[in-house]
Amino acid sequence: MIFLNLIVKLGKSIRTFNVSPTSARPGSSTTPHFYEKTSHVLLFVTSITENVSMDHLCNLHGWSLRSEPRRIFDAVIFSNELDLLEIRWRELFPYVSKFVILESNTTFTGIPKRLFFASNLSRFAFAMHKTVHDIYPGRVAVPGSHEDPFTLESKQRGAMNSLLRRAGISYGDILLMSDTDEIPSPHTLKLLQWCEGIPPVMHLELRHYMYSFEFPVDYSSWRSTAHIFGPRTQYRHSRQTDLIFSDAGWHCSFCFRYISEFVFKMTAYSHADRVKRKSFLSHSRIQNNICKGDDLFDMLPEEYSFKELIKKMGSIPRSASAVHLPAYLIENADKFKFLLPGGCLRPPE
Repeated sequence: MIFLNLIVKLGKSIRTFNVSPTSARPGSSTTPHFYEKTSHVLLFVTSITENVSMDHLCNLHGWSLRSEPRRIFDAVIFSNELDLLEIRWRELFPYVSKFVILESNTTFTGIPKRLFFASNLSRFAFAMHKTVHDIYPGRVAVPGSHEDPFTLESKQRGAMNSLLRRAGISYGDILLMSDTDEIPSPHTLKLLQWCEGIPPVMHLELRHYMYSFEFPVDYSSWRSTAHIFGPRTQYRHSRQTDLIFSDAGWHCSFCFRYISEFVFKMTAYSHADRVKRKSFLSHSRIQNNICKGDDLFDMLPEEYSFKELIKKMGSIPRSASAVHLPAYLIENADKFKFLLPGGCLRPPE
């Protein structure tokens, strides 16, 4: 026990100084991401204007400027992340041609669930003219059947392929494959939209946060992808290429407004087997872990080397910075204060 405590303390100390981005997966090829903004400060109000042409930005990446932008289709399989979906769609609205959203009346673990998007359409009225929505008829799990949740997840991802065709996607369009909480940045979309010569498939390296943007983890999020849609494109959420586009957005895991939403996610998603004890679902325990930056499942970090595991042991260091976050989040800070530094306390529901 003494040795374990020493390791945890050592992990905290090392992690505090680990500020450089790391490769998402060993052996991957990371594509640099160039972007520049100039800030003008006047009377405590900061306005940000782009100061570099798209032609120059495309050239910096080894690409060229297109004569017209590509269409972008943003496709997500939705569970219950209403706040993050609003931030995502508001942030990406100027660049996305179609928002394609599929939700089910059951979770990946076969638990019946409410159709959260369908019952909150008024909240997304601003984007409904761009939205293609469908409901996947899930299957309620038989008690004791132990059906693999990844099988149910795979079936929903297969259904997304059909929905994309109904949405009118064409060869040459950009298709974003990501979970709701994996949000590409607007400047990433502008490059995908306007640059000729981009790879047909790229993973998007996202800044990973836990519980809110107060707890930055690292740059390990890589499963989100951008595709130039073609005859062999299939909707997936797994490794599809060695290419990773650096610093391409944000991934905010378990970033919920209410404690009840944490409980739902812990019992409903594909890794529900991590809930080893009923006490893991205690509201007071969840609240305490959120504010401390501790793991909800009391698990060791998932890493590929002992060195990286040691770096990530212990609580996630808290950050007071709200710089380089989604603009819509900052513009609506009062509404989403639970996602910003100092907002770790959550109401039950």
